Amino acid sequence: MKVCALVGASEFNEEHFRERDEAGFFDYVIAVDGGLTALEALGRKPDVAMGDFDSLGYVPRGMRVVRYPVEKDKSDMELALDRVRRLHYDEAYIYGALGGRLDHTLANLQLGAKFSERGVYVRMIGAHELLSFITGPDVLELPAAETGTVSVFSLSDEATGVFERGLRYGLDDAVLTNRTSLGLSNEMKGEGALIGVESGTLVVCMPFES
Repeated sequence: MKVCALVGASEFNEEHFRERDEAGFFDYVIAVDGGLTALEALGRKPDVAMGDFDSLGYVPRGMRVVRYPVEKDKSDMELALDRVRRLHYDEAYIYGALGGRLDHTLANLQLGAKFSERGVYVRMIGAHELLSFITGPDVLELPAAETGTVSVFSLSDEATGVFERGLRYGLDDAVLTNRTSLGLSNEMKGEGALIGVESGTLVVCMPFES
């Protein structure tokens, strides 16, 4: 499995990134526009910096750079994910995509769904939460945890065959839509859990303890 890390300009979970980066978990690291600032603070040079660099405020030097015009039809994050898929990376860990501007967060959630549906296993890491995107047919395994809130939402008009096992509230062969709060605030109960979907795309939100 080839794993890529993308670092955007919003909330950066430095500890989560550094722990995995120092262990050699990431095969490729992309700085997405202003995300370069967070990487430079760690002394971590990315494999490539991408974007129009309006957030960063200057065009980087001394590294590989892919520059785009400010006026374009895709966000810098979407262009970076296009590169991830083009280079055939299996997993994308995205930092700096949550928090900050709500419109950017919503756009990034839509991108998580889009690229999950195109075969990339997408995870987004926030300050306190981890979001995993799964597209059916697929099953996500959660490690055992005594406590923790897990929420599951459909990012498709309809997600079918949804099940949740090992959580306080079970779900079996359910249909979730993107117009319901069903799936909000389930609870870990000290054992591993499974979340699955037959068709459609889900986002699974959980704290890091999960």
